[in-house]
Amino acid sequence: MKTLILPMLAISSLAACATGRMSDGDRLALYDAHAGAPVKQIHFYNAMGWDRIDDEHVLLSMRPSETWLLKVSGPCLDWGSASPTLRLSSTGPYVMAKFDRILTEGSPISCRIEEIRPVDVKAVRAAQDAMTAQASSGT
Repeated sequence: MKTLILPMLAISSLAACATGRMSDGDRLALYDAHAGAPVKQIHFYNAMGWDRIDDEHVLLSMRPSETWLLKVSGPCLDWGSASPTLRLSSTGPYVMAKFDRILTEGSPISCRIEEIRPVDVKAVRAAQDAMTAQASSGT
């Protein structure tokens, strides 16, 4: 089993853009609308970072153009008292849905990854740009 610890400061620019003034529900709707069909596993290598969407969803950014929406068996992540790191247990070079787990550093509780979906990063950015343009035009 291998464990990855990702510092909060390494969150990808995509994830940072989405955290503006959107509620958890709005952020989940945005990513959910631009996520593909679930996959059983992903090739896991040096991740750029992660971002919490809500108590049951996490974005995992592998590189600027590769982001995954993870649904976990939650709410079970202790975001309040945990340090800003995330750990993934993975088997070999892959992270597998229904098998691997995710936890916040310092918390004894872990969550099983229930679903892994690819995110269309370009579509999310276009939707964010459209929302920003709409907000600035006042419509």
